[in-house]
Amino acid sequence: MNNPVIGILFILCAGALLATHDGFSKYLTAIYPLALVVWLRYTVQTVLMIILFGPKMKLDLVRTKRPWLQLLRGLCLLGISGLFIGGLRYIPLAEATAVMFLAPLIVTVLSAIFLKEQISLGQWVAVVIGLCGVLLVVRPGGALFTWAILMPVAASFCFGSYQLIARRLASFDHTVTSNFLSGLIGTIALTVIMPFVSVEVQPAGWDLLFLLILGALGMVAHMLLTIALKYASAATLAPFTYGQIIFAALIGVFAFDQSPDLLAWGGVAIIIGSGILVAWLQRRNA
Repeated sequence: MNNPVIGILFILCAGALLATHDGFSKYLTAIYPLALVVWLRYTVQTVLMIILFGPKMKLDLVRTKRPWLQLLRGLCLLGISGLFIGGLRYIPLAEATAVMFLAPLIVTVLSAIFLKEQISLGQWVAVVIGLCGVLLVVRPGGALFTWAILMPVAASFCFGSYQLIARRLASFDHTVTSNFLSGLIGTIALTVIMPFVSVEVQPAGWDLLFLLILGALGMVAHMLLTIALKYASAATLAPFTYGQIIFAALIGVFAFDQSPDLLAWGGVAIIIGSGILVAWLQRRNA
């Protein structure tokens, strides 16, 4: 199925859902423990996937040819959630999201180191440009230049590793299986520590609904990303994944009264440009 317009619409919808997910997460972690928020997010996703895909796939839902890679992928996803959502307590949504989009550049570096892929000079230039964009967003001496910015930076490294592992697993396991196992691993890991988490305020009313919605938003967004790739190539869709930053900025303005300044927007534009350049060079080289 080759229909780039439909693929682009799916990728934009996924970006809007992920930005909404992050907005809810930012609000909820200001009230409830981070571990509780992330645990409920994964638990709801796991239960929903069992209900939706379990009857048809049965044991194929958990059958994998690369269990250790799946475990590593699940731990990377857990690291993304914990570090990024934790960072949202201190960092505005748009700026944190922009830093997370270092991931495509990190994938380029990790591919060269671990997969021994040939990286062109243009791709290395794009990586350096992207780092300059992050420096504009963070700005040494600025309000965001604190220890907290290290959390979305570390999350972007986890995201890059996650993408690299996902690329390897695509040849072995079903996409639904990989998504389910990642959520299951996060659920099990956090269930172990939940007895030691102190919850001073019990979730109720709208907050409880938001906590339950998180898992559904994450699951639907990732499924939309998968469906989008059936209609268009990753290189075609890459520029539109950055729409998530725009959606995050809008949520930041209307929900949290936080808006990037002009220099930060300049950094965002540079990060987007460098990511698109990497995708274009990869497509040309292929």
